[in-house]
Amino acid sequence: MKLFKFGNKDIGIDLGTANILVTVKDKGIVLNEPSVVAIDRKTGEILATGHEAKEMLGRTPNQIKAVRPMKDGVIADFTATQLMLKNILKKVCTRYNIGRPRVVVGVPSGITEVEERAVEESIIQAGAREVFLIEEPMAAAIGAGLDVAEPTGNIIVDIGGGTTEVAVISLGGIVVSHSLKVAGDELDEDIVNYVKREMGLAIGLTTAEQIKLQIGCASPLMTEMSMEVRGRDLSNGLPRNITINSTQIEEAMRDSINEIVEIVKATLEKTPPELASDIIEKGIVLAGGGALIKNLDKLISSKTDMPVYVAEDPLDCVVKGTGKTLEDLERLKTVLINARKKR
Repeated sequence: MKLFKFGNKDIGIDLGTANILVTVKDKGIVLNEPSVVAIDRKTGEILATGHEAKEMLGRTPNQIKAVRPMKDGVIADFTATQLMLKNILKKVCTRYNIGRPRVVVGVPSGITEVEERAVEESIIQAGAREVFLIEEPMAAAIGAGLDVAEPTGNIIVDIGGGTTEVAVISLGGIVVSHSLKVAGDELDEDIVNYVKREMGLAIGLTTAEQIKLQIGCASPLMTEMSMEVRGRDLSNGLPRNITINSTQIEEAMRDSINEIVEIVKATLEKTPPELASDIIEKGIVLAGGGALIKNLDKLISSKTDMPVYVAEDPLDCVVKGTGKTLEDLERLKTVLINARKKR
């Protein structure tokens, strides 16, 4: 008898610090929005979520607060997260005519039991029938196409918005893992601080993110890239344009990038010898938005003497992994945090 029969009413969610992605069986990824909510301070009602709310960050009048309810991969503002999840689940369920779905959610590997319960509760209150939790690096590995149920070692480095997760996976379980609160958001802040310190210009995090995506690199590029940036001059408070180049951004992000490289090395050092030999053969897989930083794969490869591959569609690995887990729940139920506890 099959324990789990996969119906058409099941949903996979990547509850990321920067973005929330939702997948529905046979429909693929149906929603990909920034994890931002705009709330009316007086009534407590949601005014906007996702892209619309992100546009409001740093631009709202007093009666509206635009917040990112997830911080470092965990729920920082429980009420706002609950409102956001309710809103998103309602949107998806209405659009695809889904009743009370079962939901698989990707959560950071370092999550505490209290945070686990907070995620479960918000999703149940948002209308789900049942909630399963899966560690993000595990979901990313499944989404990147690694066969996690086999008795061989795989290593995944998932660089998201709030956390970098490194995990060695074998036989459907995480053997060694490290979670670092240095990831995409921290790199954006590095860029903001660098531009302020070196150029006397104040820019916002959204601008910093654009700079990172366009010209950010982990080691010098063959051909230097540059872009024009607009901000507020710190000496006179007036708007000013500057041109910034990839070498400067590499310098701005260097310390944080080094921390990410060190955590990968620390994880490899703790890996059992049998799995280490599998990993040397297969190489390291990078997932998450951070995997798109130019030359990061080359830098990690040169520091570890191992091949490094960027997963296909690195931004979608976790949500794809939640979807694949739902489709093969019988074989993959060992990967679910709460299913393991119930055994």
